Order: sequence, then structure tokens, then C-alpha cells
Amino acid sequence: MPRTIRWILNILFIFLLFMTLYRFGFFFFYRDVNRPFSGAAFLLGLRYDARSVSILGLLMIIFSFYTKFNPIENNKAVKWWTLILSFVFFTAFIFYVTDFYYYDYLKQRLNASVLNFLADANISGGMVWQTYPVIKIFILLLLLLGLFFVINKKLLHVINQKVSNSANGKKRRIYYLIFIILLSGFTFGKLDQYPLRWSDAFSFSDNFKANTSLNPFQSFFSSLQFRNVKYDIEKVRKAYPLMADYLEVSDLENNKLNFKREIQFKDTVSAKPNIVVVICESFSAYKSSMFGNKLNSTPYFNELCNNGVFFERCFTPAIGTARGVWATITGIPDVQQPTTSSRNPSAVDQHTIMNDFTDYEKFYFLGGSTTWANIRGLLKNNISGLNIYEQENFTSDRVDVWGISDKNLFLESSKILAKQKRPFFAVIQTADNHRPYTIPKEDINEFKKIDYPIDTLKKYGFDDGGQFNAFRYADFSFRKFIEAARKESYFNNTIFVFVGDHGLRGNAGNMFPESFTKQGILAEHVPLLFYAPGLLKKSRIKSVCSQVDIMPSVASLAGHRFTNTTFGRNLFDTSSKKERYAFIADPDLMTIGLVSNKYYFVRQLKTQKKEFVSVENNEPIPVNSAIDSIKNKMSALTDAWYETAKYMLLNNKKTQ
Repeated sequence: MPRTIRWILNILFIFLLFMTLYRFGFFFFYRDVNRPFSGAAFLLGLRYDARSVSILGLLMIIFSFYTKFNPIENNKAVKWWTLILSFVFFTAFIFYVTDFYYYDYLKQRLNASVLNFLADANISGGMVWQTYPVIKIFILLLLLLGLFFVINKKLLHVINQKVSNSANGKKRRIYYLIFIILLSGFTFGKLDQYPLRWSDAFSFSDNFKANTSLNPFQSFFSSLQFRNVKYDIEKVRKAYPLMADYLEVSDLENNKLNFKREIQFKDTVSAKPNIVVVICESFSAYKSSMFGNKLNSTPYFNELCNNGVFFERCFTPAIGTARGVWATITGIPDVQQPTTSSRNPSAVDQHTIMNDFTDYEKFYFLGGSTTWANIRGLLKNNISGLNIYEQENFTSDRVDVWGISDKNLFLESSKILAKQKRPFFAVIQTADNHRPYTIPKEDINEFKKIDYPIDTLKKYGFDDGGQFNAFRYADFSFRKFIEAARKESYFNNTIFVFVGDHGLRGNAGNMFPESFTKQGILAEHVPLLFYAPGLLKKSRIKSVCSQVDIMPSVASLAGHRFTNTTFGRNLFDTSSKKERYAFIADPDLMTIGLVSNKYYFVRQLKTQKKEFVSVENNEPIPVNSAIDSIKNKMSALTDAWYETAKYMLLNNKKTQ
């Protein structure tokens, strides 16, 4: 083995040993008395640590390719590497000490929000000095730094003087190639489509195990882009009376910002209904048959809507699949910028009504991987006993980057649900109605593609034939799912909910008022269907509603006790006389707004430009005091919703 590789391996081992010893110390210092040792958490932690040291190793080997910077080939480089690596060790020590006391202070691993303390450096520094043993830590740092300096210098001396470099040129190249491949593999972290991420730690569904496995580099740099994510507590308090009134919070506590609503139901002897929520990829309302699109892309789903409870005016709080999944599961609009809340380590701890179904088996089915957008962290960390089925858990073959086909996802999911002995709550997330718009070869003959001229496609809202046929294939998959489910015993006692994860921008022509196209809310307008022929009377509802209303609505239909801590309201509650709204925070247009049954109020966050338009027709809105009053109310409620959503994203923690 080349001496350069020996040297790098020894350095990486020292860092890995340091990190492992720290993890043992962290675990035994912070664990509860009766908590058993977790080998799984330590093994995952070892992978995080290996990732960190592998990045260091790759940097070392890249620089070592140049003789000038190689301490084995050039004695002058020994001094520089000794200093550089000592500085790296110093930085690592600071990270780990900060992490240790950051967890002591906030019960969270070190993340980028620690930088916010620099805004009040004097106060923060004083608190640290008065609370923690700074002098002892500094002395320990000097001792360990000195020890590392000596070991590193001695190591280079031993390798240079006592280790032969017998490998010839060809063997050396092979060694280097293997070494680089191994380091690259450890840097990626796992044999999967996606690299090792912080969210993998939360697959334990145990906060302490997750925190034990993480290392401060992983948690800090994963959250660095979220360092400015914050809310204005004074604005939240000011908005609280308005939001609490809209959400009908009975126990008003402005100081504690209480949004909790405990919903109770009397016990019944009837069998508890199963719940299946289908989150449909890019299921844009104006492209579907339910709203009169002449290309009739979803005839089967239209038939389901005619026999279920269909909400015509459902809006998602944002565009984007990760944001749609987030809003559906948590009931909070994802107003996170610049990226999504599912990727924010500080927001991973969330209460969800789905977790209140303690007597239900719970499932999440996805044809690809829940590592995408770090959705697995949101799911596993917050939903106890959740069974996740992904691409590798199905027998069907993968058809494209999104995993197995939606048809096979539905069919295999139905077979799994049919075997359940207890009531179940399942979420099925589709993906095929998305580029590259793959139609599986096994379905080509039965499905039968339809071709239209491009001008016809564009006239009715489709970009091209691929998008149109993918939309049709979604309908084909829905039909296969319901046909298979009808043959199973669970069907008659199951409430199926279908909702788009988001809509799509485009031109709806004359199918909708021009505000849908001009103000861009086609991107959030989606079908929402509750389908249970034996349990629900069919109806078509024109009142506005939101994706965040799904969880409290299905829990109420199931007659299941739940605690609502976020924005959703029961769509089947006929006792409430309050007007409903749908909040929209468009991350692309940088706008926030509120849709009512008649109007859409929208404000541009950068320019502060405000618009108030009709969603009923193309007639101009009259100018009078009554309209001004409605506009002002929607403006105030828009701001209240936005400020409260920012607060809730970081303060909707589940109860242990």
C-alpha cells in the first residue's frame, strides 16, 4: 500500500475514533436511566462519521497528488500538513463541544440556528461563560490539540522512515483508484438512489436515537440554508386572536399561543372505517374531466366524483410535491423559503392527526423512495408504528426514476391492505403524472395512447402528448385500483380520499374565470374527492376548501378522537357558520393570498403589490365600502395565516 494512503488512513482513523468516543459519551450522559443501548443508532452514527472523515480523506488525497503538497514526497509539506490537520482537529473539537452544550440547552443537535446567537454576541457569550465550564473546556482543548499535533507529526515520521513504498506504478494507481472509490462511496453514504441524509436518522421514530446517531457536522451543514428561518413572535401574537377565532379555538391563551382543539366522539358499536388517502401527482383541476375539459382526460375519476363527495374548489397551500405532502400530513402550509420544510432538520418534529389513530395500522405507500425531499424523516419521526412501503418492498419492476408504476403501486398496496385484521389508515402517493411521463410497456396495449395535434393539446391546457397521456394514465391507474379494491372485503368499510399534491400553471382558457390563469392559482387548484359509496351520500360541493382540511375531515368521518393543533377544519361540520378560506403561499411567484368563495386577495412579498380579484367571473369588482371591508378582512387574515404558519412550522411538536 502506498505510504500516502497509509498516512491518510491513519489520520481518518484518529478522527473516526474521536467521533465514536464522543457518541458514547453523548449517549451515556444524556440517556434516560432505563434506556437500553442502541446498536442501530451507533451503526448509523458510524456511517455519518465515516461520511465526514471520507470528505476529509478525499481532500487530502487530491492535494497529495501534487508533489509540492505531499508530505511523503516533500519534507517541506510535513510542517504545513501538521498545522492544517491540527486546525481541522481544533475546528472539530469546537463543533463537538458546542454540540454537546447546545443539546444540553435546547435538546437538539447542533444546527445552523446557533448562528442566530451571534446577533446578540455579548449576551450569548455572557450566558455561556456563566453557565458552562469554559476554562476547563479550553484547557482540555489545548491538551487534546497538543496530543494530536504530536501524534500527527510522529505518524508522518514513522511512515516516512520505517515504511517501505514497494508498490510499483501500476499497483499504486490501482490502490489510489480503489481508495478514492471507497471514500466516494462512504461520502454518498448508502447504496440507494439518494445519499445518506439527516432525515435517515429519524427513521427510528425515536428522537433520542435519532439525536444519538447524528453528528454535528451532518446536522449543522444540513440546516445551514435554514439559518434565517424564523418568525416574528410579536406578529404572531398580534395575529393570534384573528386566527384563533377563525379556527374556533375555545381555550384562548395569547401568551401560550394555544391552537389546540380536542375533538371527541361517542363510542359506537359499528366497525371503524378504514382510511385511504391518495396524494395524486400534479393532479391539476383544469386538465381533468370534472371541470369540462373537452379532451376528457379523466373519465373514470369523473365517474367516481359523480358518486362521491366532490369538492370543486380545493386549493393546495403551495405548488410542489414536498409542500403538498407536508400540508396534507401536518395541516400546516409550507411557507418555508428558499426550500421545503421537509428538508429542515429543525422542523422535522411535528404533531399530525394521523398519529392520533393509535388503534389503527398505519401505512405509507410510494413507488419510489421516501428519502426524496427527506419525507421519510417527517413520516417515521412523527407517526408511531408507520409501515413504509417503497420501491424495494414491492415485487414489481421499476419503470423510471420514480420507481414502480402507479398501477402496480395501487395493486400491490391493495393486496397488502386486504390482509389487515385491524382497521387501517393508509396514504398512497403517486408519481407517474410527472416527467418523463412513462407509460409502462406492460400497459401499452390495454391503455392505448391517444394523439392530438399540438395546438389542440395546448388549447385545453396540455403542454404536449406525453403530459396528456400521463394524465390519462393516472385515470387508468385509479380505475385499476378501485376495481381491485372492490373485490376485497375492506372496500365497503373504507373511506377513499383523492387529492392533488398540487396543480400546474398554464392557460385554462374559458374553463375558469381569467383570475385562475392570470393570478396563477391554477398551480394550486386540485380536485378533492371523498369516495365511500356505502358510507357517504354523493354530493358536489362548491365551497372553497384546502388540502390542510383533509386530516380533521377524515378523522371526523371515522368518528375518531383527535387533537387538532394546526389549520385544518372539518369539511363535514355543518354546525359552523364561519366562511371558509384557502391560504396560498406560492414559492415561485413569492406571493401570499387567500381564496374565498367569491374573491382572491394576493400580496407580492417583495414589492408588496396587492390584488383583489373575482374567482366567480370576469366582471370587475365594484368599489364600495362593503367590498373594502371584505378586502381588508382578507388582507388581515392573509397576513395572520402567513405569520402563524411560520410559527407553527417550528412549534407544532408532537407530544411524547
